[in-house]
Amino acid sequence: MKFILGKKIEMSQMFDKEGNVMPVTKVQAGPCAVTQIKNQETDGYVAVQLGFGQKKNLSKALKGHLKNLGDFRYLREFRVRAIHELPLQRGDVITLENFNAGDKITITGVSKGKGFQGVVRRHGFHGHPASHGHKDQERMPGSIGSKRTGSVAKGKRMAGHMGNEQTTVKNLEIIKIDLENNTLYLKGAVPGRRGSLVEIIGEGEIKISDKQLATSDKENKNAEDTENTLTSADNTDNETNIPEEKAETKTE
Repeated sequence: MKFILGKKIEMSQMFDKEGNVMPVTKVQAGPCAVTQIKNQETDGYVAVQLGFGQKKNLSKALKGHLKNLGDFRYLREFRVRAIHELPLQRGDVITLENFNAGDKITITGVSKGKGFQGVVRRHGFHGHPASHGHKDQERMPGSIGSKRTGSVAKGKRMAGHMGNEQTTVKNLEIIKIDLENNTLYLKGAVPGRRGSLVEIIGEGEIKISDKQLATSDKENKNAEDTENTLTSADNTDNETNIPEEKAETKTE
């Protein structure tokens, strides 16, 4: 089992070898860092937590959780059967090197929200005829129950909020992989709006990348300040030691 987090970019089109046009979706996937390994003993289930994206401001709790890893915008978990099957540790980096063109993947995202919709759009009802005694009934749901029970059965399809739900699409084919720009080209549509988070799962072994993620600017600044402080301290020690050596020479 291999997995990665990504962001939907846009839809486009490509041509196959026979010249037929096919719809494709561009997804920026990775690089992701392993932020936590959960096991059965301490957490009650086995999972791998990944971090993706950058965020400017984090809470102190998240800063402690992501110490020395970076300021990630998204944290998502992937359930696995046994952690010993995956050679992963906290801080490992996962990239698109695990996937190949032609692979079939499962992708999960949050569908576009469409607000409050009627039964015709939400459930595909045909509606009523416009003539033969009907008036202003073209898009009405019709009967919603019987007279005998006097109630509406649970699960009755009616008007309501549409979209903004977790949606999973299986067996999407990878047409092309751009490792330089961390971009996947998937055949078909991917749920969600542009810029939304998607979870990608494929079959096969997962590999650890040698790539290093860039830490936050604050961490880099603190590291530079620490290095400059140590350097200045060394220079000060060297300057104070030089006169002592000269003084000892004069005394002799």
